[in-house]
Amino acid sequence: MKQDYYEILGISKSASVAEIKKAYRKKAIEFHPDKNPGDNHAEEMFKKAAEAYEVLSNEDKRAKYDRYGHQAFEGGFGAGGGMNMDDIFSQFGDIFGGGFSGGGFSGFGGGFGGGQRRVKGSNLRIRVSLNLEEIANGAEKKIKVKRKVQAEGTTYKTCSTCNGSGQVTRITNTILGRMQTASPCTTCGGAGQIIDQKPAEADAQGLISREETVSIKIPAGVEDGMQLKVTGKGNDAPGNGIAGDLLVAIEEKEHPTLSREGDNLHYDLYISFSEAALGASREIDTVTGKVRIKVDEGVQSGKILRLRGKGISNLNGYGKGDLLVHVNVWTPKVLNREQREFFEKMATDENFQPNPELSDKSFFEKVKDMFS
Repeated sequence: MKQDYYEILGISKSASVAEIKKAYRKKAIEFHPDKNPGDNHAEEMFKKAAEAYEVLSNEDKRAKYDRYGHQAFEGGFGAGGGMNMDDIFSQFGDIFGGGFSGGGFSGFGGGFGGGQRRVKGSNLRIRVSLNLEEIANGAEKKIKVKRKVQAEGTTYKTCSTCNGSGQVTRITNTILGRMQTASPCTTCGGAGQIIDQKPAEADAQGLISREETVSIKIPAGVEDGMQLKVTGKGNDAPGNGIAGDLLVAIEEKEHPTLSREGDNLHYDLYISFSEAALGASREIDTVTGKVRIKVDEGVQSGKILRLRGKGISNLNGYGKGDLLVHVNVWTPKVLNREQREFFEKMATDENFQPNPELSDKSFFEKVKDMFS
């Protein structure tokens, strides 16, 4: 089972942004690979701390995590699962407020253990529309994506400016002594390599555009606006860099008869005076197909019928929501003479007079039940 992000950083769920950053900085120093060479456990903790910080330092991601837990990022939903060391150094290099040298540290952004820095390709963004049935049951979508990949025949050579390290080190004298800072090499853009040869159809980075079909597995219970990250399906980076990611925004299509509220679904069922008085059997929509329900005789308008487990699967694995059927008795707007005479005759009939029982809940009680 995946460890809780708050537990990894050693903070409470009410921690402020400043407290989260401070806790991550402390963990990053403790488990930094330069301080723990060859220690696989320290490297793993270093990655876990970075993943926790990526989520908890972002307001939207933190809100989703607090609500759904790790399931909110299943398959890469906006979290840093599967981050490598280069991702961490490039994304959180400013956590120490700039260059961090001395004490055996090579500094964030300078690569893993002083090695060559690998550039990451740019991310791609697409939007995927899902109907309510796909959201309820999960889906696998095959999407055509046009991405940049390294052109066949492109060769690279070591950058002479940085000697392949991808960064340039400068030493300056200050009132505090000699300070060492590192910054990406401007000649190679931090890749450590420059193009030696490339085909005519390739761009300046040795890349060409190519259409690919990407399979995306979407778990049940996602919501409109959530973002799925497919690692490595963005644009390639030149040389020995790593590919960017494909970011997939989820868009929820409106259903013609069902409306969603969290994990629960709502359905408005309209019945006639006759059906309300005599009872009825009606077929209604659900996300797994049509079902037939029974409406008892004497049902009152506003009655809510709860079909348990007929809602949306919870993204965090806590079962399924319910389908709430709202019964509405339809009042005819126009009556013929025979119908009007009948209702005029019934106007003083004792059986047609409102006589709510204690078991007939008020509107506010029904609303309260909906959310219980």
